[in-house]
Amino acid sequence: MEKQRLRITRYLESLVGERHPETSPRALRKTAHYLATQFAKLGWVTSGQPVNAWDKVYRNVVATKYPDRLGRGGELPPLLIGAHYDTVSGSPGADDNASGLVVLLEVALRLSAQPLARPIWLVAFCLEEQDRLGSQAFASRLKSERRELVGAIILECVGFSKSEAGTQQAPPGVPIAVPTQGDFLAIVGNEASRSLVVQLEREAQRNAPQLKTLSLVVPSRGEAMPHTRRSDHASFWDAGYPAVVLTDTANFRNPHYHRETDTLDTLNLEFLSNVAATVTATVTQIAGVGP
Repeated sequence: MEKQRLRITRYLESLVGERHPETSPRALRKTAHYLATQFAKLGWVTSGQPVNAWDKVYRNVVATKYPDRLGRGGELPPLLIGAHYDTVSGSPGADDNASGLVVLLEVALRLSAQPLARPIWLVAFCLEEQDRLGSQAFASRLKSERRELVGAIILECVGFSKSEAGTQQAPPGVPIAVPTQGDFLAIVGNEASRSLVVQLEREAQRNAPQLKTLSLVVPSRGEAMPHTRRSDHASFWDAGYPAVVLTDTANFRNPHYHRETDTLDTLNLEFLSNVAATVTATVTQIAGVGP
């Protein structure tokens, strides 16, 4: 456990810092390079998908792991796990969204030697804070090429947890009871992704029993509850693909959201580790073939 904590801390130390396309473009490029390098070191096939915006080219970082044998699962639709790597201007973005990137890296490490039945894509999206331009480009391309996707698991702010009463607010219009303690992981999907929501709940109970979860399934593409669309999963909903978002609920819990105080020392590394365990177990159930 201590070894994992040190590893997660090293990841965060490399990732935390403003990563904005206008005010810190060099840091944004450096982060993309760092992620691609880490994925490649773990044996994943790494590529970049260009994203054109404002007469410039940005990129989504894509890491792929294929089935262990040719012809074995290669025809099955891939499973995508994603997190954005940009920040708003002025924020170092520890929770938003270095925490999600750490889970991506942990999944890459834990599955590096796992035999697979279907391909896995780990995608670090650019420009989420700019109207989700990175994930929109990715999902739109999938749809235009008529590619299938078994589902997308999006990680959006997954490192902030507080157990005191009064630390959690309920988003407006949410039709479920929301605890006042901000120590749960929210799992939000739509009707098309209900089975993925259930699977994530189940794997959390099995593999991280100390991790509390709260699930919500919204109708259609979440239009009636705009707060449920505030990350890259909405790009996949809009393109007709099953997708869920895992989140600590961001500004409804974290007072440092989009501020200069969103720093590493505010994160709960045990909470973050439990999220990584849950996602890894879920991916293994969907795409793995056992040891």
